[in-house]
Amino acid sequence: MTSFVVPCIIAFILLYGLIKKVDVFDTFIEGAKEGLQTTAQILPALVAILTAIAMFRASGALDAFTAALSPVSDALYFPKECLPLALMRPVSGSGALALYRDIIAQNGPDSFAGRVASVLQGSTETTFYTIAVYYSVTKVKNTRHTLPSSLTADFVGYLMSALTVRLFFGT
Repeated sequence: MTSFVVPCIIAFILLYGLIKKVDVFDTFIEGAKEGLQTTAQILPALVAILTAIAMFRASGALDAFTAALSPVSDALYFPKECLPLALMRPVSGSGALALYRDIIAQNGPDSFAGRVASVLQGSTETTFYTIAVYYSVTKVKNTRHTLPSSLTADFVGYLMSALTVRLFFGT
């Protein structure tokens, strides 16, 4: 049954276009062309972000930040195993996913750190990536309050992930 969902949606779109007398093929080609143009506009920001992430991890800066923030993590009852994930998550979804996989492999999915990492992955955003991509496409130069409010939301997400896991599962 589920294997027919996509073909049914495509058939519905084609049928709807025929009823409304829309040239579906030309409309599809226009949309594909706009998608390629958007990709070309986003590409420089993506390359810059991916390069910065690779340099950040390879230089050992991620480990240094993790060590420096460990006392703060302990005071906030946030598992120190999740600190690298919390630092990487606003920057890179794929980098955060790799760190998440490491946390699960080292601590197990049912550990406190594993559960906090799982909630953190689902409740926070790749803030810098999202801002870079959306603002480069829309040509917005002044982000004003976007970055501070987004990072505040991420921080609250980190704290609430640990608190929520603690409330539901204990330590």
